[in-house]
Amino acid sequence: MGRLTTHVLDTSNGRPGAGIAVTLFRLDPERHKLSSALTNHDGRCDRPLLEGEAMVPGTYELCFEVGPYFKAGELAAGRPSPAGPRFLDEVVIRFGIAEPAQHYHVPLLISPYGYSTYRGS
Repeated sequence: MGRLTTHVLDTSNGRPGAGIAVTLFRLDPERHKLSSALTNHDGRCDRPLLEGEAMVPGTYELCFEVGPYFKAGELAAGRPSPAGPRFLDEVVIRFGIAEPAQHYHVPLLISPYGYSTYRGS
């Protein structure tokens, strides 16, 4: 049975990205919200964002609300937040699902000024 999972790693602090809101959309061609979750203490969602018969071929977007996460970290460390808008507030990853019976894992590695992703296992 196919499923879509994700996790977030904060590479600037060397820890999981806990408490980050994640929203999944399908583009067909309109943008439709399918699910949302909050990352746990390990930077993972507690259940797949998509699975089973809901997995169909198509184009999807994962939206990660990283701005509030970085702001909370700055406050906890006693550092001032930057004036003006953050460089990264929301990270959007657009990807395709071609084989809905497979496991698609889309990790996000973040820092306040950059991010990386790949198809994991």
